[in-house]
Amino acid sequence: MTKLSIIAFDGTRHELDVQTGSTVMENAVRNSVPGIEAECGGACACATCHVYIDEAWTAAVGAPEAMEEDMLDFAYDVRPTSRLSCQIKMSDALDGLIVHVPERQA
Repeated sequence: MTKLSIIAFDGTRHELDVQTGSTVMENAVRNSVPGIEAECGGACACATCHVYIDEAWTAAVGAPEAMEEDMLDFAYDVRPTSRLSCQIKMSDALDGLIVHVPERQA
């Protein structure tokens, strides 16, 4: 099990124990984290699971692929650390990952 912290827009911190190979989005939905709508169910076909990667983790998470970058065009308040949580698979290298939920989804 790896650790994942999701910080809701209101500052509430959700500390989760998650399975390696699962996505940040799957874990957010499974644990009813507010602000992650995930309308497409993780198919990278919307931008309703948009998160900001904590700056300490941006290098470890890496940059989005081209399809994800295209979908981020539809997200609200995109920043350099923006990612779609459906595209971030948890791994041992991401143990302790921290992400922040934006004010709203697109």
